[in-house]
Amino acid sequence: MDFDITSHLAKWEYEPGELMVRRFTGKDGLEKIQLRIDLGLLQMNAKGRPDGKKPFGYESYFDYYKDQWRKIKLQKEAPRFSLGEDETSELQQEALQYQHRYICFFQIEDYQGVLRDTERNISAFDFVEKYARSEDLAWAVQQFRPQALMMRRRAMAALCLEQDDYDGAVRWITRGIQEIQNFMEEYSSYDMHESSEELESLQGWLEEIQRSRPMSEQEKLQNALDEAVRREDYEKAAEFRDALKSLQQKNG
Repeated sequence: MDFDITSHLAKWEYEPGELMVRRFTGKDGLEKIQLRIDLGLLQMNAKGRPDGKKPFGYESYFDYYKDQWRKIKLQKEAPRFSLGEDETSELQQEALQYQHRYICFFQIEDYQGVLRDTERNISAFDFVEKYARSEDLAWAVQQFRPQALMMRRRAMAALCLEQDDYDGAVRWITRGIQEIQNFMEEYSSYDMHESSEELESLQGWLEEIQRSRPMSEQEKLQNALDEAVRREDYEKAAEFRDALKSLQQKNG
């Protein structure tokens, strides 16, 4: 068995500062994702748990613990379900695997893959928040929520931009900003910075989209009206005003 991957690395040189991702079908017939890093490669399955393992026969630890919770609920005198240090650690490490994968999905513009994995992680974070035995244990997992929130909204906005729906993109990004701000307010006791990389990333992208967004027909007419009034060309201004009013009535 040849363990040396030097030849593979030589064919795919690492570029510092660049996120290098590729997708292919493995010898087992399953779709794979590879991430090129400075010291080698990270390889993940494109579906299921990224490392391909099935804890206790389940797709993930999250699925396993959800099933344990359901079984306990069915008992007549059910003990209180809770997640201790070992369980939260397993869920934390597992969430990081999905995080690596959805970042790769975003790079190759598989936005549906991003949505699937970010929503999966957010559901896992909700589960831990509800059942962890202490706030500190919950925080060990919750600290990754802003990144998942950001990437989910970036994927939604990117899908809108593919359809030239700038208003939709702005709406999703704005919602993401609010979600992260709400999170920071809720967990302010954990000495977070007033801002965050995730928040700054969304705010920067929002400004970029707003600058590049083409003007709507209504905005064009409003600008033309303002310019005609500035020039004291009231005949043209009246035409633009009538056209603007007609468009507004048409759009409801």
